[in-house]
Amino acid sequence: MSGLLPPERLQKSLARLGFGSRRQIESWIRAGRLMVNGAPATLGMRVGASDRIQLDGRLLRRPGHIGRAVYLCHRSPGDPLHGQEGDLPPSEDRATGPRVPRGSVAERLPRRAGRRFTAVSPMPRGDGGLELLSSDGELAAQLQRAVGALTSAFSVRVRGEFDESRLARLLEGELDSGERLEILRCEPVGGEGMNRWYSVEARGTTGRKLRQLFERQGIFVSRVLRTRLGSLVLERSLPRGQFRELLPAEVAALLSGVAPGPAAEQPARGAGSSVTTGSRSSRLSRRGSPAPAGRGRAR
Repeated sequence: MSGLLPPERLQKSLARLGFGSRRQIESWIRAGRLMVNGAPATLGMRVGASDRIQLDGRLLRRPGHIGRAVYLCHRSPGDPLHGQEGDLPPSEDRATGPRVPRGSVAERLPRRAGRRFTAVSPMPRGDGGLELLSSDGELAAQLQRAVGALTSAFSVRVRGEFDESRLARLLEGELDSGERLEILRCEPVGGEGMNRWYSVEARGTTGRKLRQLFERQGIFVSRVLRTRLGSLVLERSLPRGQFRELLPAEVAALLSGVAPGPAAEQPARGAGSSVTTGSRSSRLSRRGSPAPAGRGRAR
C-alpha cells in the first residue's frame, strides 16, 4: 500500500499527508502562506516528492515514499492518541523530523508510514481498546464514513447492577439530543465487587455516545473498551500498547462493509506473537469480566 509520491495537486497532497483539510490548505494558498520552490503557491498546482514546500517560512517535511497504511492499535485507557493539532505542523527536529508527544499511540507507529496519523472513530481518552489510525488523511476520512454503518462490540464496566426497566431503555438507544442509537444487544457478563461488566453490540455507535446512553439512565460508567469494529477483532495476542498494520483486504472490507476471507496471521509489532482477524464476538474471561486483548503488556 505504498509507492513513490506522484505529482498531484498541492492541496490534495498535503491533506493526504495530514497537514490539514483541503479547504484549510486552499485558504493557506489564497493567503500566500505556502511557497513551493521559493515561489508563492497557486491553486491547482501540482507537486512531486522533490518539490520544496514551506508554510509561513517553515519547511514541510514529506516522505519520499508515501504509505496508505492503516494500523489496528490496542489502546490502554488514558493513553493519548496524539498531541494537539493546530494550523501548523508539529515542532521539527532536524535529525528526526516532527516530534510526537511521548506516550501517545501515534508515537509508537513507524515513521516510514507518514508524518501524521488520523484516528478513525476514536474512543474517548479515558476509554480504550481497538483504535484505527491511518497515515493517509483521505483514506481515514473514507473509513470514518464507512464505519458509521458497521457493527461494533464494546465491553462496558459500570458500578452496581441495573434492573430490566433500565436495560429496556438502554436498548431503545435514545440520547438527550433525541438521536437514537441502534443497540443490538446488551448483556451482563459478570464482574467483581461493585463493578459489573456488560457486553454491548451496536451499529454505527461511537464509544462516546455509548457512554452517554448509559449515563442518561443514571448508570455510573467507569470504562468503555471497544473490542470489535466491523470484521476487525481486538485479539488477546495483541498486547496493550502494541499495533499491527492491516492487510489491504481488511481495509477494503471496512470500506465495503463486507468481511474479508481468512487472512494470514500478522505479527503484533514488538509483541512476538500473531494476530488474526475474524467476526466472532469479544472474548470474556472465565470469571465473566471482559479480558481485553493482551492484558499482559501495558504501557
